[in-house]
Amino acid sequence: MSYTISEAAEKVGIPPTTIRYYDKEGLLPGIKRKNGIRIFEEIDLRLMELLTCLKDTGMPIKRIREYVRLMKQGDASLQERHEIIKAQRRFVQDQIRQLQFYLEELDYKDWYYDKALAAGTESVVSFADYERETGKKVPIDTNREG
Repeated sequence: MSYTISEAAEKVGIPPTTIRYYDKEGLLPGIKRKNGIRIFEEIDLRLMELLTCLKDTGMPIKRIREYVRLMKQGDASLQERHEIIKAQRRFVQDQIRQLQFYLEELDYKDWYYDKALAAGTESVVSFADYERETGKKVPIDTNREG
């Protein structure tokens, strides 16, 4: 099945301007044109989904361009492409770990303020209470209770 840029944008969930940008940057090799209008096939939509994934996970456009260049080489670049994907996966896993740490800190602060507000004072809230009530360690070990 073939799609116009508007249809492709809707199916992939990105604006047509993003598709034009990908095309201008050479990230959509082999896009067909009919009377000057871009025509997208299912394989093009899948590539746009991948490009969006890589971009949204923080991969620089320069690195994405390199990945697409390697794709054009076919089987000869399988190992290099795999290394790029593995590196990006590690990067995303590191981000997830960092965000999980931040979420734990926010969970603690939410608990802390609930307790302090209920008591009308911060002086009754302690790390030990948090650990006893939740079974979790306070994520940031500081010398302050709050």
